[in-house]
Amino acid sequence: MKDCKAVAGTDLLQWRRQQLARGGTAADLDWLLDLAGGVRWASLQRLLLDPTRTVALEQSLEVLSDLWERHLHVNVPLQHLVGFCPWRDVLLESSPAALIPRQETEVLVDLALSQFKITPPARWADLGTGSGAIAVALVRAWPTSPGYGVDLSSDALRLAERNLERCAPHHNCSLHLGSWWIPLKRWWGSLDLVVSNPPYIPGAVVDGLEAVVRDHEPHLALRGGADGLDAIRAVVNGAPTGLAPGGWLLLEHHHDQSAQVNQLLRNAGLVEVSAAADLEGILRFAFARKPAAPS
Repeated sequence: MKDCKAVAGTDLLQWRRQQLARGGTAADLDWLLDLAGGVRWASLQRLLLDPTRTVALEQSLEVLSDLWERHLHVNVPLQHLVGFCPWRDVLLESSPAALIPRQETEVLVDLALSQFKITPPARWADLGTGSGAIAVALVRAWPTSPGYGVDLSSDALRLAERNLERCAPHHNCSLHLGSWWIPLKRWWGSLDLVVSNPPYIPGAVVDGLEAVVRDHEPHLALRGGADGLDAIRAVVNGAPTGLAPGGWLLLEHHHDQSAQVNQLLRNAGLVEVSAAADLEGILRFAFARKPAAPS
């Protein structure tokens, strides 16, 4: 159990005003108070209405000030400072080894789940698993279906393993080091579902990203080549061999790549090609299936 420190509500609110005067947003600071300080959002709202309350902090205000300073002036992501990132219904470990899970990628998981509402896939794979976020969501939904996570980074796979053990200790997902479909050759032709959130940002665009992303997240998970489609091509081109007959491929891509990705899927011989929007209404996902075997 963490050593909690009692702080007067008035002192905490004064500290909060002082930190916001240094920069940043209230949403980010309140997120830090929640994940690092243990002050849940609802508790903070009650405190704003009644500052006479006493608050129990899991970290001292001095420690929280230092974390906020590093976020503001060294651009370290809050998720790295805290070491965790909320994801769906779990709290994932976060580190520079893998891309921080984004909220929009939760939609990719929902799309995958919607394709198998009645019967879970016999086998599924997460190509470019990174932190293991997608794999964690799928093993929690389908605990008996064998899953496979693939990544080119051994550091990312170690992070994914820790997240699987924490969030789904009885999981049925094995992790494999290598490039896209290659480590799964043993199961080619038997994968009912393959999900991938590959690197898709054009190389020239990466250099112009916000410093919090550009300087602290792995470029291996960001750079998708000159046009951003190198990794997506590799995933799509392997689908006719890797997928089971009738199996689904679901992809996340850049905000302006929908038409190109859908055409790649058609060119690969996949059918029922469709696009789906993210939480802001931008087409960011593509899915298609391998034709079913002749009856």
